[in-house]
Amino acid sequence: MNLLPRSLTSRLVVTAVALVAVVGILVAFSATLVMRGILSDRLDGQVSDALRRATGPSMAVRSPDVPTPEETNRLLPGSLVVIMPTTQPSSAVGGIVQEDTDSLTDLSTSSTQRVVAVADRRTPHSIKVNGTTYRVLQDDDPRGYTFIVGLPTDDNDNTLASLISTFALLTLLGVGIAGVAGTWLVRRQLQPLHAVAEAAREVATQDLSTGETTISTRVPDELTDDETEVGQVGAALNTLLDHVDGALAARHRSEQQVRQFVADASHELRTPLSTIHGYAELSRRTPEDPEVLGTALNKVETEAGRMSALVEDLLLLARLDSGRPLVREEVDLTRLLLEAVADARVLAPDHHWRFGLPDEPVTVTGDAARLHQVVTNLLNNARNHTPAGTTVTVRVSTGDDEVRIEVHDDGPGLPEDIAYAAFERFTRGDSSRTRASGGAGLGLSLVSAIATAHGGTAEVVSQPGDTTFVVRLPR
Repeated sequence: MNLLPRSLTSRLVVTAVALVAVVGILVAFSATLVMRGILSDRLDGQVSDALRRATGPSMAVRSPDVPTPEETNRLLPGSLVVIMPTTQPSSAVGGIVQEDTDSLTDLSTSSTQRVVAVADRRTPHSIKVNGTTYRVLQDDDPRGYTFIVGLPTDDNDNTLASLISTFALLTLLGVGIAGVAGTWLVRRQLQPLHAVAEAAREVATQDLSTGETTISTRVPDELTDDETEVGQVGAALNTLLDHVDGALAARHRSEQQVRQFVADASHELRTPLSTIHGYAELSRRTPEDPEVLGTALNKVETEAGRMSALVEDLLLLARLDSGRPLVREEVDLTRLLLEAVADARVLAPDHHWRFGLPDEPVTVTGDAARLHQVVTNLLNNARNHTPAGTTVTVRVSTGDDEVRIEVHDDGPGLPEDIAYAAFERFTRGDSSRTRASGGAGLGLSLVSAIATAHGGTAEVVSQPGDTTFVVRLPR
């Protein structure tokens, strides 16, 4: 079970408060240990000084007789004195405890023996006597007695208790301040993140399912600094929104193109169907007139052929759009261009057809039939949309990683409103749907689709007297 709060603000504040508390406890613990050592060393020094005064030569001169514990205690600021013969440690002379400046209490025999048993000649020891803890140390006297002197640890204990209480209070105060200040600071620092979240929430409430929709919401520029974590999130969100906005625009364009495609296809098919229906009705009304019947059948056959060509072009575009693989074989572009231009000369002898071919054959890997269709469509476009006497030049060249096919003419060029959409489907130079100027407007769209399927591109640069269609194919 997760006991941490869910919000990031609460988690950060709890973490900061916990760190302050841990640091406070560690500081208090370390300071207490250091202070305890200092106080213990000072008390042990006082015990050693008191013992030296009790056993030193000056004491022997002033009192050559055996001193009593009372006399020794009064001579020293100590609180515990036990005296025993050096040769007979078990027979202690006696011991006293100084409870205050004028009050002495004799130790019981058991307490005296316990002090003797615990005392050590080398280092001070702690012992509890009558409810009070003492630091005791023993040494020999020149008169043949062993002295055990001890001082109480009450002052040390009180000092340490006061120090612990002070640190505990300071730690609690620090935790409280850290909680209040941390909450304010974290909320202030997370305001940019809330702004980013608000931008995302605003986008999430938009209806992006259909129609022409745009996402205008963006994270402010001041919150997109890549050097900060929040700025990185804001910049990433803006990039994502740009991509989504572009995808929505592309989807809308695709929807519009599909609608226009269906409308144009319907229009292109309706014309021959209406013609076929009309001549069928005519042949039904005049079944006995061979001339009218023959004319009607010829017209029906012509329109059916146009419909078949249109349907085949639409089917090819659909296959290319779906990513159907093309035939992959070596294609001699030089020979293909020669054959296509030879056919164009027969169909349009009033145009001037020119070549710009290299000395060596140029080959690419691709679908020969589809590439022949590319060149044929470009030549038909030049033949149908330029007047008699126009010079059409076909060139092919090679680069390091591409093959470039160019069809150039010196005709009137493409209108400005047509040039940018030349490779879109059903784009025609005339707004009327008459067939005097060409077909259904799928020729150049097939050029672009086939080039793309080969991993290449198709483009046009046009101005009056200088129009060039360029198809680039990878080598």
